[in-house]
Amino acid sequence: MARLKPVLIFLIQSVVVGLAAAFVVVLFRPQLLPAIDVGRNGTPGQPASYADAVEIAAPSVANVYTRRLVSDSSAGGGRFRVDTGVGSAVIIDPEGYLVTNYHVVGLANDIRLQLADGQIASPELIGVDAETDLALLKVDLGTLPAMPLGRSDQLRIGDVVLAIGNPYGLTRTVTQGIVSATGRGVLGLLTFENFIQTDAAINEGNSGGALINTNGQLVGINTAVLTQDAGTEGIGFAIPVDLVRGVVEEIKRNGRVIRGYIGLVPEELSRVESTALGINPNVGILLSDVVPGSPAEQVGLARGDVILAINGEPIRSRQQALLIVARLNPEDVVQLEGLRDGQPFDVSLTATERSPIP
Repeated sequence: MARLKPVLIFLIQSVVVGLAAAFVVVLFRPQLLPAIDVGRNGTPGQPASYADAVEIAAPSVANVYTRRLVSDSSAGGGRFRVDTGVGSAVIIDPEGYLVTNYHVVGLANDIRLQLADGQIASPELIGVDAETDLALLKVDLGTLPAMPLGRSDQLRIGDVVLAIGNPYGLTRTVTQGIVSATGRGVLGLLTFENFIQTDAAINEGNSGGALINTNGQLVGINTAVLTQDAGTEGIGFAIPVDLVRGVVEEIKRNGRVIRGYIGLVPEELSRVESTALGINPNVGILLSDVVPGSPAEQVGLARGDVILAINGEPIRSRQQALLIVARLNPEDVVQLEGLRDGQPFDVSLTATERSPIP
């Protein structure tokens, strides 16, 4: 044991000297340390920059400038004034198709686009869908850089997203946030609501711009921000790209979106009402009215009826019912299950075509 003491002392002294030397080196030459990829949240392996995603997506975002002739009641004598607006659009097809918001271009008398490479064009308005606030434009400028489309149904709360647009005319502005919620409805903004909620900054001019994931793929079209009147901040909404796909294909094919219609005017069923009816509080909607002459009225549906299922799918909200019916084709047979005065009923009816909002 006595022989080992000098060896142990030597080893300990060597370790102490080595640590001291390493401390001095790190103190005065920290650049010699190996780089560690640490994200914004301090988690190793996460990207410290989203520049690659922006580089992929930004060339596909265009600036939109509109002019609209409106009656100037303050001037009197049937005079008019020109209102101008700014927005954004996203190239989704290399053949020159761009998607934007209906409220950006739907009522404009003149539309101009400025692409990321500086080209300026007057696009053709192929079609609009006011009920989802989408519009499809087309330009003939050769092959254009189309943004890759992602999957909005795969978004998770907490996913990082980036908004790219033209807020206040500040071109190619990028803001960053997270997905706060998906499937947001009952906001009263549109007939068919299924929004992505995000805290990425969305301002005037961002409407029609891109919401992308960290791979540079389009996951939504930025469309609205919650009013600031109550001091709210960081609550914006985007139309999910999965919905955009369907609307764009319908407009390309028919010039408009063809939706089913049966004439229900539904509202949410309160928990108190569900309890009184003795049904699951998470299932059912109440008919506040039935449109006269509609397929629903023709089969005897009436105000006060409770709808529990449509084509076998349990109904949990007003918005869900509207979306299910909207996905129908004219002449589709629809099976409804419900309650009337506490008694179950089943009816079948044939859907017609929903008249689009002008």
